[in-house]
Amino acid sequence: METWQAITSRRNVRNYTDRPITDEDLTRILEAARRTPSSMNQQAWDFVVCTDRDQLGELSKVWRGAGHVARSAATIALVAPRSDDEWMRESIQYDLGQATMSIMLAAADLGIGSAHAAVTDQDLARRTLGFPDDRFCAWLIALGYPSDRPLIQIKRPTRRPLDDVVHRGRW
Repeated sequence: METWQAITSRRNVRNYTDRPITDEDLTRILEAARRTPSSMNQQAWDFVVCTDRDQLGELSKVWRGAGHVARSAATIALVAPRSDDEWMRESIQYDLGQATMSIMLAAADLGIGSAHAAVTDQDLARRTLGFPDDRFCAWLIALGYPSDRPLIQIKRPTRRPLDDVVHRGRW
């Protein structure tokens, strides 16, 4: 798949087939995350990959909207350091957003669907994933092959029109 095709085909997928994702494809997706640009090249992130069905079931309980995690073939948890510094917190969140999109586009390129989930129960996330106390789990990215339809270019996305969101030169 070409980059533009991956961008225009990517959608949130929350229902997956039982088909596992190969280690080679998971590694490629994780490599895309690792190569993501980062503010001052801090790379203030770690990625915890889960494929165990019981572990995915536990992870699906960290937020009321994370049920799709239990059905995924794999889920990547984005873990980052806690910080009291506001600039650092904002920088980390921006970088994690970029890593999220890298993961999702790399997955789409392979025909793998994805959907993010928030994490509100940090204690459950920490018990399930084993990350240190000075870290938090920011997001979960569930991955799997779509059960309803393959990833194909979305001709009419439900997005605001380009002319409504683009201001050239000034507002």
